[in-house]
Amino acid sequence: MKQKPLWKIAIATLPEAEDAVSELLSDCLRAPTAAYTDLETGVATVTAYLPEKPDWTAIIKALKTGLARIKSCGLAIGAGEASLEKVRRENWAESWKRHFKPLAIGNSLLIKPSWNKRRARKNQAVVILDPGLSFGTGQHPTTGFCLRQVAACRASFQVSKPKLPGRKNSQNPIPSCLDIGTGSGILAIAAAKLGYSPVEAFDFDPEAVAVAHANARRNRVSGKIHIYQADATRLPKRSPKQYSLVCANLISNLLISEQQRILATLQPDGVLVLAGILQTEFVRVQAAFEKAGLRLDTARTENEWKSGAFVWDKICRK
Repeated sequence: MKQKPLWKIAIATLPEAEDAVSELLSDCLRAPTAAYTDLETGVATVTAYLPEKPDWTAIIKALKTGLARIKSCGLAIGAGEASLEKVRRENWAESWKRHFKPLAIGNSLLIKPSWNKRRARKNQAVVILDPGLSFGTGQHPTTGFCLRQVAACRASFQVSKPKLPGRKNSQNPIPSCLDIGTGSGILAIAAAKLGYSPVEAFDFDPEAVAVAHANARRNRVSGKIHIYQADATRLPKRSPKQYSLVCANLISNLLISEQQRILATLQPDGVLVLAGILQTEFVRVQAAFEKAGLRLDTARTENEWKSGAFVWDKICRK
């Protein structure tokens, strides 16, 4: 049976804006992106693939708005021209094989595609993740930060923590994890591989949920993760469940507007990882969550992106 073609969307830009344009294209299409730079011309090309022809008029409008915003942040975007073309699935697969390389997260995790033969180190958990039509391969700085926090927090949760003043700590010695906006499921799968339990993950996009389920099956952790479709804007403001680690890799406006719903899922002794934030917007996100009683524990800036891990401020919890 002949396979249906894919639709390739590409944006020509400059290397310094490559990450920002990749994030923009992912947000507009809810699809993973690949990028490469021609050393002779100095032009960076960011691409994404869709199974169906998109509403090109709407996408162009969103991309122009986003590119203007990136430019206003001081990044040179170059031509900033977008194109749409039909391609064979074989070409799409080969393109991903060229651009998706293994990613090691310290000695704890190895993220790699199925075709790569790299072996894990001793006691290093392996996550097999072939790029599908959903966001999240670990290559983007914000996803990479989240993965590092999943690994680091697993180790820190093994150490006994003192009780916070006036609060009861979780009685479960095994840390739990909630992945908000799971995309490909990479964070939830990594958490399950590292021993978090329970692990829950959701996404607004049903295609992302389907891909996350498939990736969980491939990694043999389907029984350890509850993956479902949900909307972050409709989370209860008083959650019946709370988690040791909550990862929210979302755009800054959504993080701020849904702050109360996100915080309702965090345990008193938990860690909240916020990512997907432009460096210029991070100060707004940090201020909003610190005002709610958290403090910034760890942060990382990479290119124009900044991510942070927050914990409850003990002073505010007295």
